[in-house]
Amino acid sequence: MAERGVRFVQLFHRGWDQQDDLPAGLKKNCESVDQPVAGLIKDLQQRGMLDDTIVIFGGEFGRTIYGQGTLTQTNHGRDHHGRCFTTCVTGGGFKRGIDYGMTDDYSYNIVKDPVHINDLNATVLHNLGIDHEHFTVKHQGLDARLTGVEGARVVNELLL
Repeated sequence: MAERGVRFVQLFHRGWDQQDDLPAGLKKNCESVDQPVAGLIKDLQQRGMLDDTIVIFGGEFGRTIYGQGTLTQTNHGRDHHGRCFTTCVTGGGFKRGIDYGMTDDYSYNIVKDPVHINDLNATVLHNLGIDHEHFTVKHQGLDARLTGVEGARVVNELLL
C-alpha cells in the first residue's frame, strides 16, 4: 500500500488486554506480531522507504507488575497503568535502536526521561513537517491542538 502512495495505514491487533493467564496470552500475542512487524520494518528499509515512513507500534496503556485476583506462577494478569507504557517508533527521522525513558522496578513510577503522550504526538507531527503549536482543529468553537495547551514539546533526543 505504501509503495502505491497510500499515505497512512493503521493496523489493529486485538486481544492484548490479558487480565489473567498472562504468560500464555502474552507469549501468543508476541509470537503473532514479532515477525510481521520486523518484516514490515525490514521491507521498508530494503525498499528505501524507511527514511520517509514513520512506524509506530504501541498500545493504549501500560502495565504494572501488580495483578488482581488469585495469582499463581502460571496464571496471573497485570493491572493497567495510564502513565507508564512502551511505544516503539522508528523510521521517518527517528533514531533507531535506542531505549528512551525508564520506570522503577515495579513499572509504576517514571524515573528517567518521561515522555508525555502530547510530547510524543508533537514529535511525530514535527517529523511529518507539521508545527504542533499551529496545527489546530475547531472543537466546540475553540481552536484545539492535538498536543493540548500544557506546553507539549518536540522530544529532540528521539530524532536523528
